[in-house]
Amino acid sequence: MSDGDVAPPAITFEIVTLFPEMFDGLLATTVIGKAIAAGIVAVHRTNPRDFGLGNYKQVDDTPYGGGPGMIMRVEPIAAALDAIAAARGPSHRILLTPRGRRFDQAAAHALASRPRITLLCGRYEGVDERVASLVDDQICIGDFVLAGGELAAAVVLEATARLIPGVLGCGLSAGDESFSAGRLEYPQWTRPADWNGQAPPPVLLSGDHKAIARWRRLASMRLTRAQRPDLLAAHPLTAEEQKLLDSDDDPDRK
Repeated sequence: MSDGDVAPPAITFEIVTLFPEMFDGLLATTVIGKAIAAGIVAVHRTNPRDFGLGNYKQVDDTPYGGGPGMIMRVEPIAAALDAIAAARGPSHRILLTPRGRRFDQAAAHALASRPRITLLCGRYEGVDERVASLVDDQICIGDFVLAGGELAAAVVLEATARLIPGVLGCGLSAGDESFSAGRLEYPQWTRPADWNGQAPPPVLLSGDHKAIARWRRLASMRLTRAQRPDLLAAHPLTAEEQKLLDSDDDPDRK
């Protein structure tokens, strides 16, 4: 690479959506906006309506067999995906759908290792079943119903992009956060030291970094055990963690 060359982004997201304007705020602000401005992350939006059928750019139709609502047709979606590949190359294609695998921090880490990701957002009552043959993966962000895939795509984009080196202001932030190791993050406090009679644990004001690190690790495990026991079921305590909990005599543990 010559001195005048610009390094390619570490990760590129392609978003296929009928409502590209829904992403304006996310892409112009927050850490994602800063990462885009710095050239670390790139995001392109493609509207299937640009490839719609006929004079009215039709992208949906009534479902075979009857039923409520409209279904997104396969042809405009296929054309949009082909156009993306022709313009910027192949990518890992993901359909946001309730039938997809559950998205979590481990999935975000796996996606962060990919240089190019396409997020396909459905709308109306869903997409034609044949769209599934056009994608590499299907993802769901939770057991609830949204009007479309755009909010789910925004979740996947931000959760994945913030794992890319340089996106967050502090390189240690992503590794310390909730779910990074199957544990909730430890509680945090800032100034004032006393607010309405409530104060942080004295150990956090002690300046003893070893004691603070121990307290935080214990607090993380306690919080996970109390509020998200399902995480411990999926990621059992290690022998070291169990020993640490068994020896816990911290008077501030409450």
